[in-house]
Amino acid sequence: MKQYNILISGGGTGGHIYPAIAIANEIKMRYPSANFLFVGAKDKMEMEKVPQAGYPINGLWIAGIQRKFSLDNLLFPFKFMNSLWKARSIIKKFRPDIAIGTGGFASGPTLIMANRKRVPTLIQEQNSFPGITNKLLGKRAAKICVAYDNLERFFPADKIVKTGNPVRQDLLTIYNKGDEGKSFFKLDITKKTVLILGGSLGARKINQLIESNIEFFKKQQVQVIWQCGKFYYDEYKKHNALDNIQVHEFINKMDLAYAASDFIISRSGASSVSELCIVGKPVIFIPSPNVAEDHQTKNAKSIADKHGAILLSEKDLGTFPVVFETLLKDQGKQEHLSENIHELALPSATKNIVNEVEKLLNK
Repeated sequence: MKQYNILISGGGTGGHIYPAIAIANEIKMRYPSANFLFVGAKDKMEMEKVPQAGYPINGLWIAGIQRKFSLDNLLFPFKFMNSLWKARSIIKKFRPDIAIGTGGFASGPTLIMANRKRVPTLIQEQNSFPGITNKLLGKRAAKICVAYDNLERFFPADKIVKTGNPVRQDLLTIYNKGDEGKSFFKLDITKKTVLILGGSLGARKINQLIESNIEFFKKQQVQVIWQCGKFYYDEYKKHNALDNIQVHEFINKMDLAYAASDFIISRSGASSVSELCIVGKPVIFIPSPNVAEDHQTKNAKSIADKHGAILLSEKDLGTFPVVFETLLKDQGKQEHLSENIHELALPSATKNIVNEVEKLLNK
């Protein structure tokens, strides 16, 4: 069997990193002798998370353009040129058989250079509305794996394959982990539990919302598992002293957190949405408005329009207590949301993407 060299680039947030790792794990299972190299952005979380998953990574000096005026924007052309040069040198040395991009700043220069060196490229587009980098890369990509319908507006139709987004494999078995999850998080089994997710880095508005509703949750007899993110942990960890609240910087046992919860309040990044479809619990999505093309609102709307979740925008957070209490007291609504979101799940996404990778390797 040929020993393939697989180049993977993606990062910046967990939403780009975990799909990249899931794809690598599936390829490794099929081709145990394959060599892997990840390319990320220096100082971003992939430089820590990828080695933890057992893969080598090289960092590029790259960052996105800030929306507000920033001195960093003046450096962007230099960073971009430096990253193109570094990516070229990585490709020359590693000689990949394929380059896979899952989004994030580093995937732009990496896949541009792979295309120039005639290495076949595959893009994994996670959102219902692609960012500018993937729109540009899509013109030269050999294959574009997507999770939503109607992306022909952005990509050549003959290159698109609807695969879904890769998710952690341990989520596929959460249905029999409820007791284990409640025990792991030391929960009171007589009370309902809400899980709060603001993304891997945290979400200020969601954290402020939860802090201002601590008394409300107590009154409703609801206990809270609150992932506040590493930027905010020092600010909110004091609430761990309360009976019904536990604050976490980051949750490593996400399968148990999902299994233990009755309701989930979450941002609507692509990976989160894909995971929550598989989890199949009642969800309130609070999209971040501070992302490219407002794609989180579009992701959440695509689920809410099919009656699979409640969409609550940041400007309407004042209505949260009414929205949550109504859901808490309506068993029929809870079951309806659970069934509908679960019907949208694509649990074989990782396998489907790697099937496309195999086709390109075998060409």
